[in-house]
Amino acid sequence: MPSVFTAFSSLSSRVSLLRFFSGFLRLFSGFWRLPGLTVSKLSCALLAGLLSAGGAAAQQGTSALPLPLNEVRMFTQALDQIRSAYVEDIDDETLLGYAIEGMLSGLDPHSAYMVGNEFDSLQDTTTGEFGGLGVEVSRRDGYILVVAPIDDSPADRAGVLAGDLIIEIDNKPIGEMQPDEAAKMMRGAPGSDVSITIAREGQEPFDLVLTREVIAISSVRSRLLEPGYAYLRISQFRGNTGEEFLEELGELMESDDPLKGVILDLRNNPGGVLQASVQVVDAFIDDGVVVSTKGRLEEAQSSYRASAQTLAPDLPLVVLVNEGSASASEIVAGALQDHSRALIMGTESFGKGSVQTVLPLAADKAIKLTTSLYYTPSGRSIQAQGIVPDIEVEEAFVTRRARSVTQYRESDLNGHLENGNDAPTDEANREESKEGQSGLTSEELAQVLITAEEVLVNDYPLNEALNVLKGINAYKPLAMKNSVE
Repeated sequence: MPSVFTAFSSLSSRVSLLRFFSGFLRLFSGFWRLPGLTVSKLSCALLAGLLSAGGAAAQQGTSALPLPLNEVRMFTQALDQIRSAYVEDIDDETLLGYAIEGMLSGLDPHSAYMVGNEFDSLQDTTTGEFGGLGVEVSRRDGYILVVAPIDDSPADRAGVLAGDLIIEIDNKPIGEMQPDEAAKMMRGAPGSDVSITIAREGQEPFDLVLTREVIAISSVRSRLLEPGYAYLRISQFRGNTGEEFLEELGELMESDDPLKGVILDLRNNPGGVLQASVQVVDAFIDDGVVVSTKGRLEEAQSSYRASAQTLAPDLPLVVLVNEGSASASEIVAGALQDHSRALIMGTESFGKGSVQTVLPLAADKAIKLTTSLYYTPSGRSIQAQGIVPDIEVEEAFVTRRARSVTQYRESDLNGHLENGNDAPTDEANREESKEGQSGLTSEELAQVLITAEEVLVNDYPLNEALNVLKGINAYKPLAMKNSVE
């Protein structure tokens, strides 16, 4: 998700409805404790409070949004019934907290009410370390959807996959549990165990017992796949991911072998800090819009542009995405796709195109509210749509087929003519080419044949991306030659 730590920090000062609602709750809490106050008396008090609150807002120069008085009256009646008739006694603060939580959960899967250390936990996921299983979650059909496991986390090592549904935690059915509540249950002291029940398409539900760890998010890693071809993986967009990415890419470009192409892997990347995604795109383009956001308030309208200080403006680039690529990952893929700067390969992305902002209500309470949608440079909103790759490549395993035992080459034939250019003959290759002939024993045949279990390419989309980069570089000399002619 694009981070709540964005340019919208001043938004709370402009949300008159929230300020009014806080005043209303304080007013309501005070009236409720007056002796002998009934619902009808309370309604009159609320009406007076609404008028005074509206007048206060007008004096402050803000436009207070009108509230439906009939619905407010029903709310107070429902609250009165719960307080007096519910099987257990629940204090007013808890009930009103439930009301706020329910109001936000009804808006969308990402808005939430945060109390106590939940805000600290949110900061941990974008800036530092935390104890847990290492999964980014959302909500689907009343269950908890795994958007993506974090690389090398307990969940990742246990085989949890993007698209899995968590239907129970510690044998407690999820039901309509919110993602933030589920994430809270999965967090805990490092070394402690938690049981989750996974529902996966095509399989019966199964249980996994995972041991919580301190999740140290290493957001960027890189390596050379072959001389000249680099691989960069971003597992999550944190506050310093942009700087880490530029450093890794710079080191690769300074290596002895000049870079011919880069593969940027954003698969199963659940998103994170918006500005970090802008910095990654800025490494490859030197002008134009990277992403824009649109919402109801002025502060929710923004546009991020690339700078002229671009590290690799012409380096061939392939970006890998899948259904676990969400939010900030989709910002990167969408921007590079719209600018025709990269080929996007893989499968359609998750489709989370909304921005959440944290709005404090009190010292230990805040709401995470969806305040805007983001748009790619061409004006596309990918909310609930996702980024469609230029080349669709499904996840798969690839094996190399062994040579047929009846296959011969010219060099295998007795009395064949030697090469006309006096090219040396590779005797080792000639011996290998005789596999399956009667001169080989069964043990020798077993050594040269490759079985289906010997997987030579574990990552099919990555292999295909590498082939595309090789094809681009193979075509360059031909294109230059044709342009000269």
